[in-house]
This record gives sequence, C-alpha cells and structure tokens, in this order.
Amino acid sequence: MSRLKQITEAVRDAGSLGVADLATMTGASEMTIRRDLEVLAAQGVLERYRGGARSLLLRGEEPPFALRSDENMDAKRRIAAAVAGLIADGESVVLDSGTTCLEVARLLHDRRLTVMPLSLHAVNALSSSSTLTLLVPGGRPRPGELALTGPLTLASLQALRFDTAVIGCCGLSAEHGMTAFDLEDASVKRAAITSARRVIAAVDASKLTRTALAHVAPVSALHAVVTDADGDDGLTAAGVTVVTA
Repeated sequence: MSRLKQITEAVRDAGSLGVADLATMTGASEMTIRRDLEVLAAQGVLERYRGGARSLLLRGEEPPFALRSDENMDAKRRIAAAVAGLIADGESVVLDSGTTCLEVARLLHDRRLTVMPLSLHAVNALSSSSTLTLLVPGGRPRPGELALTGPLTLASLQALRFDTAVIGCCGLSAEHGMTAFDLEDASVKRAAITSARRVIAAVDASKLTRTALAHVAPVSALHAVVTDADGDDGLTAAGVTVVTA
C-alpha cells in the first residue's frame, strides 16, 4: 500500500490524526508527512490544521481519481493487457471510467476497433489514434474523475449495441454482485452492461473484498472477470470465467 493511501485511510477511519501519529504509523519523518498532507489537501482528500489533518472523505466514499491513479499500477497494467487480449479487431467496445479502464484504453489506442469511452480521461487517451473509430457520448463529467454521467450518457448507451462492455467497479463478490460508490456511476454501468453482448469486468484484487453502496448488477450479468487475484471460487461457482492476469 502506498504511503499516501495509508495516510488517507488512517485519517478517514480516525476522523483526524496528528503528524506525529502518522509518522509513527508509516515510519516516515514528520517533514515527509507534512509534505504528504499538503499533496492530499490539494487533492481534496483532507483538510490541514496545525499539527495534523482531518478527513474530508466519508467512510463509504471513493478516494479521488488523482490518488487512485498511481495505486497498484503493475496489477492494473497486467489486468489491462489481459482484457485487451480478449478483444478482437473489428469489435465495438464500450469502455467504463476508472483507473484500470484507462489503462485498457491506452492499450487499445492502435487497434482496429470502435470504442466509446465513458470518461474524458479515456477519450483523451484515444483521441490521437489513426486506426480506431472513437465515439464520444454526451453527459456531465464528474469533477476529477471525469466520468460521464446523467441522462445524456444514458441516452448515448441506450442508442447503441456493442460487442463488448469493459466495466470497472468499486466492489465485486458472488454474494453482493458488482457495486459502485456513486449512484449516477452505477446507473451508467448498468446501461453499459445492458447495451453489450459480452461483459468483461476489470477488477484488481482489492475490489474482491469490498462492497460499495450502489448495486450495479449480479455476477450472472458478467461473462468474464479479469483480476490479479487468485481464482475466486464464488465467482466460478456462479458461472463466471475468472482470468488471472
């Protein structure tokens, strides 16, 4: 776990913590902790006060995109490579928002595909491709995340039928299915799943032990789960193909 994530989770769980406590917990110097707190304050994760910081995140809230974008990058890139390997040239693909799906977008850049990304981060990553047909949905981008949400996004998805949907999520289990922190994001994910013939979930291992607020879909809606975790017996028993990256 990165030090920034460790600090974020500790402050969120405690409500507030002092610099000295965080230094002891992480093994870093107090000067380093102060610099880390300034970075997290600039990202809107916490609020600084003299000698410490208090969390600005609710316990059931997703950390900001800027903080998540550097986490578990090796795993995310392995997952993205495995997902890209499941997509054949000529397919039409709807690509969900999130940091893992952004890595998928980067690997699809030079492919002969039709792709509709559901975040402006991925739109930007694909915009210079000379081989790919890029479809840009309507919608309202969520600040920081730049995930597209709202009625215009839903209308774009309802108007099209894709070969494959690549979906990220905040939590996934055989019992609770796929879940997300944000209600509007959950609606977009459901619409993307409905619009596609095949659904691939791109999920790093940390999501397989988590359940978020908003239900997206049961695991029966998924055709494959690509993860860096060992095979999940619950998912396999539910008839989902689990690919370990």
